[in-house]
Amino acid sequence: MINVICNRARRLLPAGLLLLALGAQADNLQYTVVLDAPPGLQDLLEKNLDLNRWHDNPRLDAGQLQLLYRQAPEQIRTLAATEGFYTPVITSEMVQQGQAWRIQFTVEPGAPTLVGAVDLAFQGAIASQPQAAGLRNGWALPPGLVFRQAEWEAAKNGLLRKLLLERYPRARLTQTQATVDPLAHTAALQVVIDSGPEMRFGALAIDGLQRYPATIISRINTIKPGDPYNEAALLELQSRLLDGGYFSRVDVSAEIEAPEQPGSAALPAVLPVKVSVTENQRKKAGIGVGYSTNTGNRAKLTYEDLNFLQRELKLKSALTLETKKQSAAADIYLPLTERGVQYSAGLSYVRSDIEDELSKVSSIAFKRSWGKPALERNLTLEYLSEKREIAGIVPRRSRALPLSYGATWRQTDSLLFPTEGSIIHAQLGGALGGLLSDQSFGRGIVRIVHYTPMGKKDLAILRGEFGTLASRSKNGVPDAYLFRAGGDQSVRGYAYQSLGVAQGAATVGGRYLMVGSAEYQHWFLPQWGAAVFADAGNAADTIAELKPKAGYGVGARWRSPVGPINLDLAYGQADRKVRMHFSLGVTF
Repeated sequence: MINVICNRARRLLPAGLLLLALGAQADNLQYTVVLDAPPGLQDLLEKNLDLNRWHDNPRLDAGQLQLLYRQAPEQIRTLAATEGFYTPVITSEMVQQGQAWRIQFTVEPGAPTLVGAVDLAFQGAIASQPQAAGLRNGWALPPGLVFRQAEWEAAKNGLLRKLLLERYPRARLTQTQATVDPLAHTAALQVVIDSGPEMRFGALAIDGLQRYPATIISRINTIKPGDPYNEAALLELQSRLLDGGYFSRVDVSAEIEAPEQPGSAALPAVLPVKVSVTENQRKKAGIGVGYSTNTGNRAKLTYEDLNFLQRELKLKSALTLETKKQSAAADIYLPLTERGVQYSAGLSYVRSDIEDELSKVSSIAFKRSWGKPALERNLTLEYLSEKREIAGIVPRRSRALPLSYGATWRQTDSLLFPTEGSIIHAQLGGALGGLLSDQSFGRGIVRIVHYTPMGKKDLAILRGEFGTLASRSKNGVPDAYLFRAGGDQSVRGYAYQSLGVAQGAATVGGRYLMVGSAEYQHWFLPQWGAAVFADAGNAADTIAELKPKAGYGVGARWRSPVGPINLDLAYGQADRKVRMHFSLGVTF
């Protein structure tokens, strides 16, 4: 039932005088509409009935109100038909209540119209193919279901789309008809679809290359001449080329609208595949300055060569100088393989002074990465040489040759601004003592983020992180494979990596990690929102010592063009201090 208030006359008058009186009081017209119908149908009527849609219009006068009242039953019948009710019984009344009018409609929808006979006819090349039988069996509106207009349109379009996506890009609906028998409450459906000829891919045509060789494209192209047309294959090639970093724009298409062959009404069976690209600059250098609430002031130099040594290799290097951390790194990436595998090798040096522990780490790594955003995987072999210094304690050196496997699962509605779904990252690895390693160890870590929409403007985010290290001793295990907590992406309210194991005046990594977080966001505008959150976590050498420390606070959120920007003000309960945290991207 819905109540809508507008202005009308104070008393019933004869019909002629009523229109004159109400027309003179158009600015004070009041009326209430009451709908009595089954819940699903009532929602549809409330949203679409003109009497409701016009209730806030100041120009509505008495004559227009009478017209809307007379037209309403026909509108109700039309709307009810879209839900499968073709013989509704409608009663209505319009009575005065004080200075307002009460308009009521009672709708008894009757028996719903069910799908009866379904006639699917195929023309063109598909008519003689087994695929036609599968399409008939998969028809989305079979006999016995309620005949609704939305489902009818979706079933037709879904059938056509199946043909357009694979093998038959020129398919079209040539005839569709739904014949409703109101007395029998049935609808007979007829669909005729012409697939046209079966299409196959032709040769690859590339346009726009100047700086890079054509093998950059042909090497990762999985579309072979003679393969059946498949739209997903075109999109996958386009995505791979964009991910490669060589191009700022990529268009991959098949010439579906190619002209007919002279003297023939049939379309060509072979579709050339056209790849049009806009190249990125081969060499790029950059400089930037900034500030991190984790590691302080920052200056960064970058250099990139997308065709290093003229051998289709990519070189990416960076020198980063921060208050608490300084690093230099260079990575070389081999061309992406046809199966979408990326091989890379890199050198790095990192010096950090965090929580009174000075660490210097040199490493060389070899990595194999593959997969898609929904499931990304990597296998890494890394050699690390590390020196750690703590005031009053003899410096320690360690080395390790760990092999690690990592996987990231993404099931979210958006990669950049997720509002529903989950992201899970898991990593498992270890090293063998004596094999370029000072200590045998095994290590595992799991990070989980879950997004739950709470209405149209609110969002709940739950985050958890769990890690464990198995080894006879921590001595000889590089600090990068131990665990600490605290900071922007961990437990807010505490300094970066300040939660861990006390050793002298320093905080060092532990064997176990546990972090949990709950956040609630409210978006006042599409780009601007606010959040309240509570985090808890810690790192320790034993589970018994793993006592979580809590932090909680409030924050501002902005959906920027490059990703979500978060500014948080958090109170660390154990330290009794308030800290500001700034981060870019999804907290993970």
